[in-house]
Amino acid sequence: MITDNGEWIMLGTTLRDPNRLRNVDDLVSFVEKVGFVPLFSNNIEDFSVEEHCAAKSWWTGNAATDPWEWRAAAAAGGRVAYGKFFGGKAGFISAQWLPYFANYRRDGYDFDSLSDEGRAGRREAKIMELFDSHEELFSFEAKELGGFGKGGEKNFQGIMTQLQMKTYLVVRDFRYRRNKRGEEYGMSVAVYTTPERIFGYDTISAAYSEEPADSRERIVARLMELYPHASEKNINKLI
Repeated sequence: MITDNGEWIMLGTTLRDPNRLRNVDDLVSFVEKVGFVPLFSNNIEDFSVEEHCAAKSWWTGNAATDPWEWRAAAAAGGRVAYGKFFGGKAGFISAQWLPYFANYRRDGYDFDSLSDEGRAGRREAKIMELFDSHEELFSFEAKELGGFGKGGEKNFQGIMTQLQMKTYLVVRDFRYRRNKRGEEYGMSVAVYTTPERIFGYDTISAAYSEEPADSRERIVARLMELYPHASEKNINKLI
């Protein structure tokens, strides 16, 4: 995605391309095949969902054909993880590769262990404590309950991005708020949960037996296998 005079221009293919991603099932299959992939284009050519979709399909609001809508369906489907995993930007990780990302990004620590050793940030801990008693939370609920409201803690979005980058939180779904009559209104809002709630603790911790640096090397090797043109600098920036 690039900008031209303030207008977003999507990179990608045409509607006539037989190899383009056509629906959310194609998207999920693509993520599972590749292993992990950012949503939008980046400094590694072809390494994004965007570049495999028809450019004209974005932002139409059609749930069947709009990749922006697919991301919500894919997150809710429970086969792949969605969140800000790549340089603080959104993307997907398959269930097969998520344990390696968790081991590397968490440096081998569950959040409770991280907190017990005094390595967790205070604001991160305030957010993660909420998920001990809540299976999932809207972003506005996490902000309010975590004390990030007016006059409270600062940098809520930054803290949520950090927790996603460390794989302690993922986006579970996008849902609408409801008024007192139960009617949906406004724009859809991200709903967060822990990856353990979706995939199970045994899956998320499956790579804890290896060194975090080894998990990182697996990720880098996979990227180099699929995108040999990628530079070390650009890989490090994303991973």
